[in-house]
Amino acid sequence: MKLSPIALLALPFTASAFSTMPMGVRSSTKLNVSSADAKISQPGVIKKSATSVAASSPTKKTLDTPANILVQGGSLKTWSYASPALERLQVVLTTEGRPLDADIELWQGPDNTPVKMRVYVEDGSARPFNAVIETPRGPNTVAIRNIGQIEFPLSACVFNDDVDRPNAECGSESMTIQGGALRTYPFDSAVESVQVLLKTDGRPLNARIELLQGPNNNKQVVELYTEDGLDRPFFAIIETPGSGNVVRVVNTAPVEFPMTASVVPNVINTDYSGSDVVIGGDSGW
Repeated sequence: MKLSPIALLALPFTASAFSTMPMGVRSSTKLNVSSADAKISQPGVIKKSATSVAASSPTKKTLDTPANILVQGGSLKTWSYASPALERLQVVLTTEGRPLDADIELWQGPDNTPVKMRVYVEDGSARPFNAVIETPRGPNTVAIRNIGQIEFPLSACVFNDDVDRPNAECGSESMTIQGGALRTYPFDSAVESVQVLLKTDGRPLNARIELLQGPNNNKQVVELYTEDGLDRPFFAIIETPGSGNVVRVVNTAPVEFPMTASVVPNVINTDYSGSDVVIGGDSGW
Protein backbone atom coordinates (compact mmCIF):
# COMPACT_ATOMS: atom_id res chain seq x y z
CA MET A 1 0.00 0.00 0.00
CA LYS A 2 1.46 3.32 -1.02
CA LEU A 3 0.94 6.46 1.04
CA SER A 4 0.16 9.73 -0.53
CA PRO A 5 2.39 12.78 0.02
CA ILE A 6 -0.29 14.38 2.19
CA ALA A 7 -0.36 11.37 4.57
CA LEU A 8 3.44 11.43 4.90
CA LEU A 9 3.37 15.06 5.91
CA ALA A 10 0.75 14.35 8.60
CA LEU A 11 2.79 11.65 10.43
CA PRO A 12 5.07 13.98 12.48
CA PHE A 13 2.17 16.05 13.67
CA THR A 14 0.30 12.93 14.77
CA ALA A 15 3.27 11.70 16.89
CA SER A 16 3.64 15.07 18.59
CA ALA A 17 -0.03 15.04 19.44
CA PHE A 18 0.32 11.79 21.50
CA SER A 19 3.36 12.97 23.52
CA THR A 20 2.40 13.98 27.11
CA MET A 21 5.55 16.00 27.96
CA PRO A 22 7.79 18.16 25.79
CA MET A 23 11.22 16.80 25.05
CA GLY A 24 12.94 19.62 26.92
CA VAL A 25 11.14 18.86 30.16
CA ARG A 26 11.91 15.13 29.88
CA SER A 27 15.63 15.74 29.48
CA SER A 28 15.74 18.11 32.45
CA THR A 29 14.15 15.41 34.62
CA LYS A 30 16.89 12.97 33.66
CA LEU A 31 19.50 15.54 34.56
CA ASN A 32 17.95 16.06 37.99
CA VAL A 33 17.90 12.33 38.71
CA SER A 34 21.51 11.88 37.67
CA SER A 35 22.62 14.82 39.79
CA ALA A 36 20.81 13.38 42.81
CA ASP A 37 22.48 10.02 42.25
CA ALA A 38 25.84 11.74 42.03
CA LYS A 39 25.17 13.51 45.30
CA ILE A 40 24.26 10.27 47.07
CA SER A 41 27.28 8.41 45.72
CA GLN A 42 29.82 10.99 46.81
CA PRO A 43 32.75 9.23 48.47
CA GLY A 44 33.02 11.86 51.17
CA VAL A 45 29.53 11.10 52.52
CA ILE A 46 30.20 7.34 52.72
CA LYS A 47 33.54 7.88 54.40
CA LYS A 48 32.02 10.16 56.99
CA SER A 49 29.27 7.67 57.86
CA ALA A 50 31.76 4.81 58.16
CA THR A 51 33.92 6.90 60.46
CA SER A 52 31.01 7.71 62.72
CA VAL A 53 30.00 4.05 62.94
CA ALA A 54 33.55 3.00 63.79
CA ALA A 55 33.80 5.69 66.46
CA SER A 56 30.58 4.58 68.12
CA SER A 57 31.40 0.86 67.96
CA PRO A 58 33.12 -0.64 71.06
CA THR A 59 34.90 -3.34 69.05
CA LYS A 60 38.22 -1.53 68.99
CA LYS A 61 38.17 -0.98 72.74
CA THR A 62 37.35 -4.64 73.31
CA LEU A 63 40.30 -5.79 71.22
CA ASP A 64 42.69 -3.43 73.00
CA THR A 65 41.86 -4.68 76.50
CA PRO A 66 43.98 -7.62 77.75
CA ALA A 67 42.12 -10.89 77.99
CA ASN A 68 42.75 -14.57 78.41
CA ILE A 69 43.73 -16.57 75.34
CA LEU A 70 41.95 -19.83 74.65
CA VAL A 71 44.34 -22.72 73.98
CA GLN A 72 42.62 -25.68 72.36
CA GLY A 73 43.66 -29.26 73.06
CA GLY A 74 46.89 -30.16 71.26
CA SER A 75 47.75 -26.56 70.31
CA LEU A 76 50.60 -24.23 71.34
CA LYS A 77 50.63 -20.53 72.23
CA THR A 78 53.69 -18.35 72.85
CA TRP A 79 54.25 -14.99 74.56
CA SER A 80 57.49 -13.22 73.56
CA TYR A 81 59.13 -10.37 75.48
CA ALA A 82 62.12 -8.62 73.92
CA SER A 83 62.95 -6.26 76.80
CA PRO A 84 65.96 -7.41 78.86
CA ALA A 85 64.68 -5.33 81.81
CA LEU A 86 61.79 -7.77 82.35
CA GLU A 87 62.57 -9.77 85.51
CA ARG A 88 59.55 -12.04 85.99
CA LEU A 89 56.23 -13.14 84.50
CA GLN A 90 53.09 -14.56 86.02
CA VAL A 91 51.25 -17.43 84.33
CA VAL A 92 47.61 -18.24 85.14
CA LEU A 93 45.84 -21.24 83.59
CA THR A 94 42.13 -21.94 84.09
CA THR A 95 39.34 -24.04 82.61
CA GLU A 96 35.55 -24.10 82.81
CA GLY A 97 35.54 -26.88 85.39
CA ARG A 98 37.25 -29.50 83.21
CA PRO A 99 40.68 -31.08 83.81
CA LEU A 100 43.78 -29.09 82.89
CA ASP A 101 46.87 -30.75 81.41
CA ALA A 102 49.60 -28.49 80.02
CA ASP A 103 53.31 -28.07 79.39
CA ILE A 104 54.92 -24.70 80.22
CA GLU A 105 58.39 -23.82 78.98
CA LEU A 106 60.61 -20.75 79.11
CA TRP A 107 62.69 -20.24 75.97
CA GLN A 108 65.79 -18.04 76.12
CA GLY A 109 67.76 -18.20 72.90
CA PRO A 110 67.95 -21.08 70.44
CA ASP A 111 67.73 -24.55 72.01
CA ASN A 112 67.85 -23.12 75.54
CA THR A 113 64.99 -24.03 77.87
CA PRO A 114 65.95 -23.02 81.43
CA VAL A 115 62.50 -23.73 82.94
CA LYS A 116 60.08 -26.58 82.24
CA MET A 117 56.82 -27.43 83.97
CA ARG A 118 54.25 -30.17 83.52
CA VAL A 119 50.94 -29.18 85.12
CA TYR A 120 47.87 -31.29 85.86
CA VAL A 121 44.78 -29.96 87.65
CA GLU A 122 41.64 -31.98 88.26
CA ASP A 123 39.35 -28.90 88.14
CA GLY A 124 40.82 -25.82 86.49
CA SER A 125 37.99 -23.62 87.73
CA ALA A 126 38.18 -24.45 91.45
CA ARG A 127 41.99 -24.75 91.50
CA PRO A 128 43.57 -22.62 88.74
CA PHE A 129 47.30 -22.87 88.17
CA ASN A 130 49.07 -19.69 89.26
CA ALA A 131 52.88 -19.46 89.13
CA VAL A 132 55.64 -16.88 88.69
CA ILE A 133 58.51 -17.50 86.26
CA GLU A 134 61.77 -15.59 86.66
CA THR A 135 63.05 -14.13 83.36
CA PRO A 136 66.42 -12.46 83.92
CA ARG A 137 68.79 -11.38 81.16
CA GLY A 138 67.69 -10.97 77.60
CA PRO A 139 64.63 -11.73 75.48
CA ASN A 140 62.37 -14.48 76.76
CA THR A 141 59.45 -16.47 75.37
CA VAL A 142 56.85 -18.36 77.38
CA ALA A 143 55.38 -21.34 75.53
CA ILE A 144 52.18 -23.02 76.76
CA ARG A 145 51.05 -26.26 75.14
CA ASN A 146 47.72 -27.85 75.93
CA ILE A 147 48.54 -31.56 75.87
CA GLY A 148 44.98 -32.53 76.73
CA GLN A 149 42.36 -33.70 74.29
CA ILE A 150 40.45 -31.30 72.06
CA GLU A 151 37.45 -31.55 74.40
CA PHE A 152 39.49 -29.91 77.20
CA PRO A 153 40.49 -26.36 76.19
CA LEU A 154 42.17 -24.07 78.68
CA SER A 155 42.40 -20.33 79.16
CA ALA A 156 45.91 -18.87 79.52
CA CYS A 157 46.98 -15.44 80.75
CA VAL A 158 50.61 -14.23 80.91
CA PHE A 159 51.39 -10.77 82.31
CA ASN A 160 54.25 -8.83 83.94
CA ASP A 161 52.31 -6.14 85.85
CA ASP A 162 51.50 -6.54 89.57
CA VAL A 163 53.16 -9.95 89.78
CA ASP A 164 52.55 -11.82 93.04
CA ARG A 165 55.53 -12.10 95.38
CA PRO A 166 56.07 -14.28 98.48
CA ASN A 167 55.28 -12.67 101.80
CA ALA A 168 57.72 -12.28 104.67
CA GLU A 169 56.63 -15.51 106.33
CA CYS A 170 57.20 -17.49 103.15
CA GLY A 171 60.67 -16.04 102.74
CA SER A 172 61.73 -16.75 106.31
CA GLU A 173 60.29 -20.20 106.98
CA SER A 174 62.18 -22.61 104.76
CA MET A 175 63.09 -26.26 105.17
CA THR A 176 65.83 -28.23 103.44
CA ILE A 177 64.74 -31.24 101.42
CA GLN A 178 67.52 -33.59 100.38
CA GLY A 179 67.57 -35.29 97.01
CA GLY A 180 65.02 -38.11 96.88
CA ALA A 181 63.26 -36.95 100.07
CA LEU A 182 59.80 -35.44 100.54
CA ARG A 183 57.95 -33.16 102.92
CA THR A 184 54.24 -32.84 103.63
CA TYR A 185 52.41 -29.72 104.77
CA PRO A 186 48.83 -30.25 106.07
CA PHE A 187 46.51 -27.24 106.32
CA ASP A 188 43.34 -26.43 108.15
CA SER A 189 40.01 -26.07 106.36
CA ALA A 190 40.06 -22.30 106.93
CA VAL A 191 43.10 -21.94 104.62
CA GLU A 192 41.83 -21.11 101.14
CA SER A 193 45.20 -20.86 99.37
CA VAL A 194 48.89 -21.45 100.13
CA GLN A 195 52.21 -20.08 98.89
CA VAL A 196 54.94 -22.43 97.68
CA LEU A 197 58.53 -21.24 97.25
CA LEU A 198 61.29 -23.61 96.06
CA LYS A 199 64.93 -22.68 95.49
CA THR A 200 68.48 -24.01 95.65
CA ASP A 201 71.97 -22.60 96.19
CA GLY A 202 72.59 -22.31 92.43
CA ARG A 203 72.24 -25.96 91.47
CA PRO A 204 69.51 -27.36 89.24
CA LEU A 205 66.06 -27.74 90.76
CA ASN A 206 63.96 -30.85 90.10
CA ALA A 207 60.79 -31.16 92.16
CA ARG A 208 57.25 -32.46 92.21
CA ILE A 209 54.52 -30.49 93.99
CA GLU A 210 51.24 -32.24 94.77
CA LEU A 211 48.00 -31.06 96.31
CA LEU A 212 46.28 -33.98 98.03
CA GLN A 213 42.76 -34.10 99.43
CA GLY A 214 42.36 -37.53 100.91
CA PRO A 215 44.50 -40.64 100.42
CA ASN A 216 45.99 -40.87 96.92
CA ASN A 217 43.64 -38.17 95.63
CA ASN A 218 45.73 -35.72 93.62
CA LYS A 219 43.91 -32.47 92.95
CA GLN A 220 46.92 -30.69 91.43
CA VAL A 221 50.36 -31.92 90.33
CA VAL A 222 53.33 -29.84 89.09
CA GLU A 223 56.53 -31.44 87.81
CA LEU A 224 59.24 -28.77 87.76
CA TYR A 225 62.71 -28.36 86.31
CA THR A 226 64.87 -25.23 86.67
CA GLU A 227 68.48 -25.05 85.57
CA ASP A 228 69.41 -22.66 88.42
CA GLY A 229 67.30 -22.68 91.56
CA LEU A 230 68.94 -19.53 92.91
CA ASP A 231 68.61 -17.42 89.78
CA ARG A 232 65.21 -18.86 88.84
CA PRO A 233 63.35 -19.96 91.99
CA PHE A 234 59.84 -21.37 91.70
CA PHE A 235 56.95 -19.53 93.33
CA ALA A 236 53.28 -20.52 93.05
CA ILE A 237 49.94 -19.91 94.74
CA ILE A 238 47.82 -23.05 95.10
CA GLU A 239 44.11 -22.85 95.82
CA THR A 240 43.03 -25.23 98.61
CA PRO A 241 39.22 -25.22 98.87
CA GLY A 242 37.52 -27.68 101.18
CA SER A 243 39.01 -29.69 104.03
CA GLY A 244 41.79 -32.22 104.38
CA ASN A 245 44.28 -30.46 102.07
CA VAL A 246 47.91 -31.54 102.15
CA VAL A 247 50.75 -30.13 100.04
CA ARG A 248 53.49 -32.65 99.32
CA VAL A 249 56.87 -31.53 97.96
CA VAL A 250 59.22 -34.17 96.54
CA ASN A 251 62.84 -33.50 95.57
CA THR A 252 63.19 -35.70 92.49
CA ALA A 253 66.87 -34.82 92.00
CA PRO A 254 69.77 -37.00 93.22
CA VAL A 255 71.12 -36.63 96.73
CA GLU A 256 73.80 -34.19 95.51
CA PHE A 257 71.12 -31.57 94.73
CA PRO A 258 69.26 -30.46 97.89
CA MET A 259 66.70 -27.68 97.84
CA THR A 260 64.86 -25.47 100.30
CA ALA A 261 61.06 -25.37 100.40
CA SER A 262 58.67 -22.98 102.09
CA VAL A 263 54.91 -23.65 102.14
CA VAL A 264 52.79 -21.19 104.15
CA PRO A 265 49.13 -20.07 104.10
CA ASN A 266 48.26 -17.28 101.69
CA VAL A 267 44.55 -16.57 102.37
CA ILE A 268 42.79 -17.61 105.58
CA ASN A 269 39.02 -17.42 105.90
CA THR A 270 38.42 -15.96 109.36
CA ASP A 271 34.65 -16.55 109.10
CA TYR A 272 35.07 -20.30 108.71
CA SER A 273 33.64 -22.48 111.47
CA GLY A 274 34.82 -26.00 112.14
CA SER A 275 31.26 -27.09 112.93
CA ASP A 276 30.03 -26.39 109.39
CA VAL A 277 28.74 -29.40 107.48
CA VAL A 278 31.07 -30.50 104.67
CA ILE A 279 29.63 -32.61 101.85
CA GLY A 280 31.88 -34.48 99.45
CA GLY A 281 35.01 -32.74 100.67
CA ASP A 282 33.92 -29.33 99.35
CA SER A 283 32.78 -26.35 101.38
CA GLY A 284 30.20 -23.71 100.59
CA TRP A 285 27.08 -25.89 100.41
